[in-house]
Amino acid sequence: MSTRTHACPTTRLLAILTLFLALSTLHAIGDWPAFRGPTGQGLSTATNVPVHWNATENVRWKSSIPGAGWSSPVLAGDRLFLTTAIEDGNSLSLRALCLDPDSGNIVWNHEVFRHPRAGLPRTHSKNSQSSPTPLARGDRLFVHFGHLGTAALNLSGTVLWRQTGIDYPPVHGNGGSPALIDDLLVFSADGGSDPFLVALDANDGRIRWRTPRNTPARSKFSFSTPLVIQIDGATHIISPTSGFVAAYAPDDGREVWRYRYGQGYSVIPRPVFAHGLLFVSSGYDRPSVHAIRAGQARGDITETHLAWQSSRGAPNTPSMLVVGDELYFVSDGGIATCADARTGRVHWNERLGGDFSASPVHAEGRIYFQNESGVGFVVKAGRDFEVLAENDIEERTLASHAVTDGALFIRSASHLWRIGSPAP
Repeated sequence: MSTRTHACPTTRLLAILTLFLALSTLHAIGDWPAFRGPTGQGLSTATNVPVHWNATENVRWKSSIPGAGWSSPVLAGDRLFLTTAIEDGNSLSLRALCLDPDSGNIVWNHEVFRHPRAGLPRTHSKNSQSSPTPLARGDRLFVHFGHLGTAALNLSGTVLWRQTGIDYPPVHGNGGSPALIDDLLVFSADGGSDPFLVALDANDGRIRWRTPRNTPARSKFSFSTPLVIQIDGATHIISPTSGFVAAYAPDDGREVWRYRYGQGYSVIPRPVFAHGLLFVSSGYDRPSVHAIRAGQARGDITETHLAWQSSRGAPNTPSMLVVGDELYFVSDGGIATCADARTGRVHWNERLGGDFSASPVHAEGRIYFQNESGVGFVVKAGRDFEVLAENDIEERTLASHAVTDGALFIRSASHLWRIGSPAP
């Protein structure tokens, strides 16, 4: 038997105002609160975003960052956040940093985890122990270090909870970043064996569900970041792994559908979603782009829901980008492609130069690509290829940009940069 209560108009109004205020704190206009921004797909509504810069020109500040890490910066209100790993004698200190976006000064630098260096698995030369990007929502910052632990902090840097009970054998180090859906923090734990997807309670860090991948791929490890989408009136968590991409139900983590792409492993790019299509790359050793119809999908949809597929210039590492009707991507070897998102027909396929790991972003009709040696390519969005600028900061970078009005934030091997006109 259920009991229904009727709220008075004043109570109902207060509830509506409370909900509005709660929603408004998710992220303000201009924030870049997670990997690939507010939508998780590299799209920015910022204005006056810089086009030209180099290591000394159009640099508002350049701040030295201690330790090593390839997590991308995130921006929430008047604070920038990123993570780093510092070797301290026989220990590894995993830390969260907060910077002032106006000055570049470090506001706080707090240790979240400490591990003995002895016995830590080795990382790939293009990875680190601090590669997952943090995530900010409301008054909380979530930091993730893969198998080494996950935590929630307040914006002053006080640790609210730690989760260190998710054990799996990593390969090449940490990679994928977490995604937040309502009160769930979701990330992949795709190690060398028995990979799984896991959801933590964002309030206290306890495990809410854990779903085995059950992949037939010989190599089990992958590093992709989940993407939350709305389709057919339902919310799905889209998470690629070795051998397939699947949709998962947020309430209990059950697999809703899967699309198989063979033996593809070490899958890194985050999916993108537009025009009812999911765009994923199948990983090593021979990546291919798959455009998958995400609607009315249940079970194994490999033979029924493929819209198009192409291996030309497909990325192993950088995520893709959809702007309007066009899909943009860059291969690890520096071949940039613009294709019709619905059909896969290639409009242009051009070499930019250098190797690429960072994911491109879009702002003001421009695509921003960043190569590993520090050169940023600004390309006009559209069906005709036009490079607007090549900008070299002369320092290695594998991290993706954060974007806000008038500025780009770029993490390099030793620094965090604010690109944009100096303060008046």
